[in-house]
Amino acid sequence: MNEVARRFSVPIDIEAVISGTARLDRDQTLCLYHEATLHELGRWSSEVCERLHGPSVRTFVKDRNINYTNICSARCTFCAFRRDGDEADAYTLDRRHLHDKIRELIDVGGTQILLQGGMNPDLGIEFYEDMLRGIKSTFPTVHIHGFSPPEFVEFVAVLDIAGFESPGAGRSNHLPLDVWRAKLEAIMSRLAAAGLDSLPGGGGEIFAEHVRRRIGLGKASARQWLEVMACAHRLGMRTSATMMFGHIESRSDRVDHMLSVREWQDRAIDHNWPGRYVSFISWPFQRENTPLGRVPEWDPMTEDDFPGDTLAEAIYHRRVDSSDKIACDQVAPRAGKFVRMVRAAEYLRTQALSRLVLDNIASIGSSWVTMGPHIGQMGLFFGANDMGSIMMEENVVSAAGTTYRLDEQVLCHLIRGGGFTPAQRDNSYRILCTYDGPDSPDLQVTDWSRHRAGSPSATEHADDAVAVPLTIAAE
Repeated sequence: MNEVARRFSVPIDIEAVISGTARLDRDQTLCLYHEATLHELGRWSSEVCERLHGPSVRTFVKDRNINYTNICSARCTFCAFRRDGDEADAYTLDRRHLHDKIRELIDVGGTQILLQGGMNPDLGIEFYEDMLRGIKSTFPTVHIHGFSPPEFVEFVAVLDIAGFESPGAGRSNHLPLDVWRAKLEAIMSRLAAAGLDSLPGGGGEIFAEHVRRRIGLGKASARQWLEVMACAHRLGMRTSATMMFGHIESRSDRVDHMLSVREWQDRAIDHNWPGRYVSFISWPFQRENTPLGRVPEWDPMTEDDFPGDTLAEAIYHRRVDSSDKIACDQVAPRAGKFVRMVRAAEYLRTQALSRLVLDNIASIGSSWVTMGPHIGQMGLFFGANDMGSIMMEENVVSAAGTTYRLDEQVLCHLIRGGGFTPAQRDNSYRILCTYDGPDSPDLQVTDWSRHRAGSPSATEHADDAVAVPLTIAAE
């Protein structure tokens, strides 16, 4: 065992982990979080990234995040985007607004839309099928990356499908598991036939039950989230996985989340399902304008342990059942009453660990949308091989106060400035264009003042948020 590995409090053959011949377990991952230096984690995760993706090219995608509705039956305490439906700014996009957005994407060479919405209980299966068919018939080359697992869980609850009961909003868990799975597959198959290509990993948050019941009221459970992705994998669709951290969760909750994703990816591989997780992206909670953001921030200079850590360890050592809310409150009465916000170093440390842990997922994305362009660039030195999207439009995170926006020139400039060659990819992470010549977008810029990372004005997308009928309007 080398000198680096010998100094840790638990045995870790870090060279074997880097080479892909050994796996980190829970205790080893937590040990690295607490005992490895930030520099070491960056170096080790970069070595894994280079083994998988080579040393030179780092990617991005040209897509647009289209939120087709902001009406939602869930009550997530971290969300500033959702509306009940009777507010002046509640909306569901009609076909004209939706197609205008896609045309704007195509005009800048975009290849993919990220189609997500609130969980609107008033929309039927025909709405989604018509929306998908309308997109594919008008824009046949556009990849539709759409509908996160919580949306599918709500589809099971509210959509009328012949032969299946619809228990109502937030009540899909009232169906027997075998019936739930069968209805889920029936819905997903219909949407895939209508044009859905792949699923995004939204709504992952943190899988720990004691965390989800505090921050995601009325939303998918961890098991439901994972079951939705397994269904997609069985049907041959690619998916991403995500984690939102830096709120009431413990650090061990983050590690358990990563290990759950790895375990279910193993399952897809072992069963030879045609679909897989192709990427993992983690980002810190954004507190502005959210109910959870009003919770006081924990002071790390105090002598007390973070309450989320206390509760998670009690659950892990089986001193309390995570499903027993009263018992959890007795063990850690302050859990959920403080948030532990994430700054740059902890974000990079967590991302690096995700690269070391998730040995069966090819790509790790850097989250410049929440952390800003320069920390996003630093993510390329902490295991990330991808800088995500030019993000023509983003409404959910920006509603919570984070408003970074980058165009293609700046994104290429950041990748190149990190010492890498920028390349545009598709949803399968296949390279579409490598920007290694003098005609590259960033190398054509003579006045960078016109390409600064900026934020949209409050009125820039005002037309998009107009309330429209809850059906697709005719052209």
